[in-house]
Amino acid sequence: MSFDPTDIALLAHLQRNGTATSAELGAALNLSASQAGRRRQRLEETGVIRGYGARLDPLRLGLTVQAFVQVGLDRHSAEHGASIARLLRTRAEIVSAWTMTGEADYLLRVYCEDLTALNRLIHEVLLAHPAVARVQSQIVMDQTKPDAPLPIG
Repeated sequence: MSFDPTDIALLAHLQRNGTATSAELGAALNLSASQAGRRRQRLEETGVIRGYGARLDPLRLGLTVQAFVQVGLDRHSAEHGASIARLLRTRAEIVSAWTMTGEADYLLRVYCEDLTALNRLIHEVLLAHPAVARVQSQIVMDQTKPDAPLPIG
């Protein structure tokens, strides 16, 4: 799919303010509200825009520990892969997960209430899985750059 400069500007604007109305987008992009709305709708329908959401403050929600957790498997099979994927989807504290090349098979980003909750997740959930051989965690001390919009245009 190709994007013209107006599409790029619209996407950049929506990454900064996903609740912008068609009128606000139109004003920002020098388009009519209906033109801006149609462009946004096309980008939604084609899957370029996957959804909208609020950015929440984890500390204000009592999630004081953020960590990245590397998971290494001792067995690789379709069955174990599906089992791990199901486990990752069911745990609310695991907010994102990636399959990786290198020493770790998975990299997880987790938010927990405290170190005790992180310890439980690692020992009672992850290491308890029959395919998991090792887990290594890195606790985030500070996030020096917040999650940023994608580098488009």
